[in-house]
Amino acid sequence: MSNLESHQLVFETSRIKQFFIEGWILFRIQLSIIRESWALIFILASVFPFTTLMFLKFFTENPSDELIMRMITGNMLFALIIMGMNVMAQDISSQKHQGHFTFYASLPIAKLNFVLANLFRGMLMSFPSFIILGVIGQVVYEVQFKLSFGIIPVAFLTIMSVVGIGVFLGFWSPNLQLTNLLVQALMMFVSFLTPIMVDINQLPVILKWVSYMFPTTYAATALRELLIVGWTWTVTVNTLVLLCFTLVSYILIVKKINWRMES
Repeated sequence: MSNLESHQLVFETSRIKQFFIEGWILFRIQLSIIRESWALIFILASVFPFTTLMFLKFFTENPSDELIMRMITGNMLFALIIMGMNVMAQDISSQKHQGHFTFYASLPIAKLNFVLANLFRGMLMSFPSFIILGVIGQVVYEVQFKLSFGIIPVAFLTIMSVVGIGVFLGFWSPNLQLTNLLVQALMMFVSFLTPIMVDINQLPVILKWVSYMFPTTYAATALRELLIVGWTWTVTVNTLVLLCFTLVSYILIVKKINWRMES
């Protein structure tokens, strides 16, 4: 190996090491943001889906096993939408328009690391309520999920694909008011007018086509199939679609979004 190649190898190794150090520091900063209010975050993230779950329990009489699973997984996704998409979009938008990101933009850090740190914060904020609603749903309806190791990639991609939308909207937002209105409307639309808690065949044709634009449609199908039957070809296809949603959203965030507030 020549001296030039040796120096290049050392340089690349140093860059990779620096990248991971930056990521770890930024992740710890994001973790400190939620550390003092984690209990409140979990409670607020779970109250609305839990209320909906209990309402459906009282409202439905002798529901079928398929309907029970749809209501449980639907409310798990509802909790995820509230935290991963709604709260993350508003939080990032608020920080952006208050100029908080100007400090990070002035530092010699990789933009990718900054974005990843926010994505992992969204995952940490969303994961507990997602699990809590799953546990409560089993207790309330006296059912037992068919658990397997396949739940790990499906749950991870479900959370990250929804969080990706929230982070994207937060960085993209032209103003905080528009962000608040958009995410509130989007939350209600995705939760109740896409096949999360209802069968897709019950929706009008236009809503069927629109629902395919959201990762939650594929997440709901994958979760129901996985928790009832186990890993099947349907789960594989929907998991790959979730992976595509995740990658596309992160590419858009990193490549297209300016973390500085425009003057």
